[in-house]
Amino acid sequence: MAIRKSCGSSPLPNPLLLTLFSHTFLFFPVWSYSGNLDAFVYGGCSHQKHTPGSPYQSNLNSLLTSLVNSATFSAYNNFTVAGASPPDVVYGLYQCRGDLSMPDCATCVARAVTQMGTLCSGTCGGAIQLEGCYVKYDNATFLGVEDKTVVLKKCGPSVGYEPGPMGRRDAVLASLGGDPGLYRVGGSGEVEGVAQCLGDLSMGECQDCISEAVGLLKSDCGTAVYGDMYLTKCYAKYSTGGGSADYQPHNGKRH
Repeated sequence: MAIRKSCGSSPLPNPLLLTLFSHTFLFFPVWSYSGNLDAFVYGGCSHQKHTPGSPYQSNLNSLLTSLVNSATFSAYNNFTVAGASPPDVVYGLYQCRGDLSMPDCATCVARAVTQMGTLCSGTCGGAIQLEGCYVKYDNATFLGVEDKTVVLKKCGPSVGYEPGPMGRRDAVLASLGGDPGLYRVGGSGEVEGVAQCLGDLSMGECQDCISEAVGLLKSDCGTAVYGDMYLTKCYAKYSTGGGSADYQPHNGKRH
């Protein structure tokens, strides 16, 4: 785990924030599912605040600008903005969903950065997951660090074990767990699934993370008609066609 350092001022807890997340972030879930690429899924902010006008704030602004600009030509990137002293260094990355076009990726990241500016105003670290993209920054390095902490779990209603749909669900989840690549989709009849890792993971780490998410979906969601499992560095989701979760890529075709 990275050692947390000050980014210009002492930690300042916000009493409006809800649940402790990953030891240093506070987590805001929203139970909504939408084909809208900038629909909010979850977000979190660190306890620590930076001083307005500080070198850290300047470096953070530079980092966020770099993330937005990079998303016009790449689905993933990470940046480190160095400072004159260690407390001024800021790390960040973004990841767009694997089926997005570059214009849609750029739009999603720009909107994520805007929403995070409101959600995490003045904080040393923040993360936000929208339907179409993920953005994170922090003053402690997390780049290239595997992390399988459960951030968000959502299981639909259970309809009991039906061999047909559940058998197809298990087959789809098995394909997600076994397919190569950072972005994976699968389907069988009305059952659909999708999984993705952040681009700073190696293929082996991605495989490990998605396998963990798939295993948790099966154990925690049981016979639920749909399930979402977001870990810090990856996620896996499925729908049997009987739930409200909508995994519809931007090309208009369901996975």
